[in-house]
Amino acid sequence: MPYRWDQLNKLQLGAYAEYFVKMEFTMYGFQVYTSEVDDRGIDFVCRHERGPFYEIQVKSCRGAGYVFVQKDKFDLRDELVLALVRFEEGKEPELSLIPSLAWRTPDGLLVDHDYEGLKSKPEWGINLSQRNLPLLSRYNFGERIKAMIDPP
Repeated sequence: MPYRWDQLNKLQLGAYAEYFVKMEFTMYGFQVYTSEVDDRGIDFVCRHERGPFYEIQVKSCRGAGYVFVQKDKFDLRDELVLALVRFEEGKEPELSLIPSLAWRTPDGLLVDHDYEGLKSKPEWGINLSQRNLPLLSRYNFGERIKAMIDPP
């Protein structure tokens, strides 16, 4: 059976996701630049021809669940994008591109947690419940990549 994601541990799945996203950008004609050290929450930088540079943070998950990035490593700005790779057994990976500015208007899918007075650091989250999964379609890779190739 193809796509046996259960055979990969969490680190392997994350590495697969990062390489997968880099290759998808490359297939669309982007130049991809990888950082030697990932200490700022940016997995790679890319640009299309003479367009703007984009900073990409890659996150992965199996099926539904919750994914987050800490706010101190993911400040909301035009050129920052979260690439989310969802893995479901027996299926190809599903890739979504979420502009960081989308968290300015949280909804059922995108959430904002400050955790004031608690030990957890503030975070931007993606609530991938079965009910919210249809909301993820607005961040479909094929549509979002077109906007990055030809920005308004």
